[in-house]
Amino acid sequence: MKKTVALKMGVKENTKAFFKNADIEAIENIGLPPLDISIELNGRFDYIHLFTENQAEFNEHFPKLKLYLKPSGMLWVSWPKGGKLGTDLNMKTVIRLGYDFGLVESKCLSINGIWSGLKFTYPKEGKVYNNSYGKLKISYKNR
Repeated sequence: MKKTVALKMGVKENTKAFFKNADIEAIENIGLPPLDISIELNGRFDYIHLFTENQAEFNEHFPKLKLYLKPSGMLWVSWPKGGKLGTDLNMKTVIRLGYDFGLVESKCLSINGIWSGLKFTYPKEGKVYNNSYGKLKISYKNR
């Protein structure tokens, strides 16, 4: 039995979720289980997914979305791979930007032929993160 992208991502049934700029075809490719999807940012979420085509859009939405992420939650960022859709993003840039805003990456995967996805979480207290693409610049103890 082939694992769905959702299983690889760690998305569980009935998870409280929010999508920003969702690409409908990519969402279908993920094969999500039934979720508690909110159309508004209110409360805290287990799973947030941002689809972004450029750094400016990333910088606009990522820090706002992070404010609604549960301490144990995951914020997935998807961007067009291989320069598709005129993107100025790649994996190294997405990692660096995520670290700039105080989250760390843990998993990267392909959503479909256009979109890549990278999972961000809050850093674990006491753990040292040595990533050549990004450095944690800000301590976010008060989540």
